[in-house]
Order: sequence, then structure tokens, then C-alpha cells
Amino acid sequence: MSKQLDENYYRKLEELQQLEFALVELTLFLDTHPNDMQALQQFNQLAQQRQQCAYQFEMQYGPLMQFGHSFSKYPWQWVDTPWPWQV
Repeated sequence: MSKQLDENYYRKLEELQQLEFALVELTLFLDTHPNDMQALQQFNQLAQQRQQCAYQFEMQYGPLMQFGHSFSKYPWQWVDTPWPWQV
């Protein structure tokens, strides 16, 4: 049974997609610039915004699963191995 979606559904989904796009781009940048404190702060800020936005979306429309769930310490930690999928 499909649920009726309102205009807010599409607006919130687009907001999530924008945040996730920025997080992917920052991830790629930080992979080659792990000591860029400004980019790292921006990543963490957007990750927090995404988390809040996703929570609100999920409370109203159902579950999501995507990027931006974890914060990073300085320097950027994702350049360190082993990565979670390698363990």
C-alpha cells in the first residue's frame, strides 16, 4: 500500500540529497587533503545537519540509510586503514 506523499516529503528529500552530495564531495577532497581543518569542520557540520534532517524525515516518512552518519577527528580518519569493510 503506497502512502500519499505531500510537498514537504519532496522538499525534505531534496534537502537530504543536497547534504549527501556535499558530504561525498568533501569526503573525496579530504581523502587527498586530510589536514585541511576548514574542510573537516565543514564535513562535521554538514554531517550533523544531515543527521538532524534524516531524523526528522524518518520520524515523518520512514527509514533512510546513507552517508554522513559518522564524525571524524582531526586529521581526517578515513585515509587510515583498515577500513570498516576490510575487517
